[in-house]
Amino acid sequence: MNGAEIYRRLVEAIEDRTLKPGDRLREAELAEIFGVSRTPIREGLKRLEAQGLAIHEPNRGMVIPTLDHRQISEVYYMREVLEGTAARLAAQHASNAEIEILTELVEADRQRVADERSMVRSNREFHRRIYLASHNRYLVGQIDHLRLSMILMAGSTLDTPERRETAIEEHAAIVRAIASRDLDAAETAARRHIEHAQKTRLKQN
Repeated sequence: MNGAEIYRRLVEAIEDRTLKPGDRLREAELAEIFGVSRTPIREGLKRLEAQGLAIHEPNRGMVIPTLDHRQISEVYYMREVLEGTAARLAAQHASNAEIEILTELVEADRQRVADERSMVRSNREFHRRIYLASHNRYLVGQIDHLRLSMILMAGSTLDTPERRETAIEEHAAIVRAIASRDLDAAETAARRHIEHAQKTRLKQN
């Protein structure tokens, strides 16, 4: 297992909350967990630090950072800009097949609204499909990078049935605008969706 693989496994551990913001990242412990020497662990941690998913703290060593109120607001601002643009481009470039997939995801979510874990996974897939439907690899790359910061936020904005139901309707509005090839409406709907998610997130912190 090389440094790149260790990095990928560490990102997955942060995303599924096996590792949480505030946790220390000790080379010896991680080497034992992954069954490798410290060299690939050190390489993986360096990459994790370069992506902003690990920082050095005095007297603690390397830890997973916790985002403060301002940082959360900054991340959501960028999400609003990038995802609004992605939806706008999707309204222009999405194929009929891609629009059908988005529509099917929304309809499936109406059936799983009571299942938070399933909804969280489906929500990620819905947004990923919007990004891909933009047909702009550079935009997708920027959003993927921003997503790394999102995994440092505890919990989910879909933690209540009410928010899940509202999010589904917001997704539906985005899809309708994309299907209608209404660029302005698609961007507005996507931006509104992220704005509402930000308000929910800030109430949690």
